[in-house]
Amino acid sequence: MYRFLILFVLLASAGVAEAQQAVKPRPSPTAIVTVRYKDTYLKLTYSQPHKRGREVFGKLVPFNEVWRTGANEATEFTITKDAYIGGNLVPAGTYSLFTIPTPEKWTIIINKENGLWGSYNYNPKLDLVRFDIPVTENTVAYEAFTITLDHRNNVADLLLVWDKTKIVIPIQFIEPKL
Repeated sequence: MYRFLILFVLLASAGVAEAQQAVKPRPSPTAIVTVRYKDTYLKLTYSQPHKRGREVFGKLVPFNEVWRTGANEATEFTITKDAYIGGNLVPAGTYSLFTIPTPEKWTIIINKENGLWGSYNYNPKLDLVRFDIPVTENTVAYEAFTITLDHRNNVADLLLVWDKTKIVIPIQFIEPKL
């Protein structure tokens, strides 16, 4: 009986050891960017693809096609109070951020659907707003796609940067009513 118990414990622990496999990090890690202005909180969640020697815009990210604005899941953002994004009133809520890059401008798309993998099931009927932003050339090439927020008082610039391409989306927070 004692030998049977030892054999059982050894076999059971071997199965547990086999199940413990190292989790590999995603090639495009998740990143979160936040900003707070008084009672308004803005949070963006996206995945950072890397250039890795590839030509980015026009090749890896095709021109004139809807892009998830990152990698893996579509980029999502939550804003707790109404704000103007690209001059458009965006109600408080959680949205997906899609873009259509071209060499001269990007079409910015704020879409009401969340939880999408990529842009495969993107539905234009659920667009809240669409607007165009001109492309700015960066002096430094960014290896990873990066989203940052440059915040000053009740305005912020949402910067989308990858390789030598930069897009600046203006955001204006609405002053809280006293």
